[in-house]
Amino acid sequence: MDFRHELKLEISPADRLVLRQRLGTVMEPDPHAVDGRYLIRSLYLETPTDRALREKLDGVSRREKFRLRFYNNDTSLIHLEKKSKLAGLGNKRTAELTRAEAQSIVDGDTLWMREDERGLARELYAKMAVQGLRPRTVVDYTREPFVFGPGHVRVTLDYDIRTGLSATDFLDPDMVTVPVPGSPVILEVKWDDFLPEIVSKIVELPGRRAGAFSKYAQSRIYG
Repeated sequence: MDFRHELKLEISPADRLVLRQRLGTVMEPDPHAVDGRYLIRSLYLETPTDRALREKLDGVSRREKFRLRFYNNDTSLIHLEKKSKLAGLGNKRTAELTRAEAQSIVDGDTLWMREDERGLARELYAKMAVQGLRPRTVVDYTREPFVFGPGHVRVTLDYDIRTGLSATDFLDPDMVTVPVPGSPVILEVKWDDFLPEIVSKIVELPGRRAGAFSKYAQSRIYG
């Protein structure tokens, strides 16, 4: 399993505007972005005891979480993702799902995953059966992504973060979401073996320190 370095900072809307200009002078926009950005909707799965949330808040070094995700309101391609963290490093495994498969997970119809050819689907089935993982909450946000070849660097600016509270039917385009408190903007920097100095200098912001902000944890602030 390959892990990447990850850095997160909670920044201000003014910081976002400054960074957008800086990043655009050195890095390329992600080719998947439309007009430099895209919309993300994620459905996070959780245990009855909120294991993923508690481990995040407690700062457990080794942890994982599962989610379903699609982009730009396009439900023709949905991703099943497993995010793993180990001592500050991150890894993501993905598998593609159809709309019908994603809806079956939302509905609790998971038996089809038991013998699925995709290993990640089989793993999710096992953990839904043993740990009681279930869809818990939807998170929406806008992302502005930038990429830089050396170091395989990816920098993203995430904002307009909204939560679906306890709603889990993330395929419903009319689902009501509300802004998370504080209207945070999140700067994320990810890289492989090294972070080029030119990128490191660009993302430096006086008075901002690396943290462990979690869009999922923030979306659960209402319960």
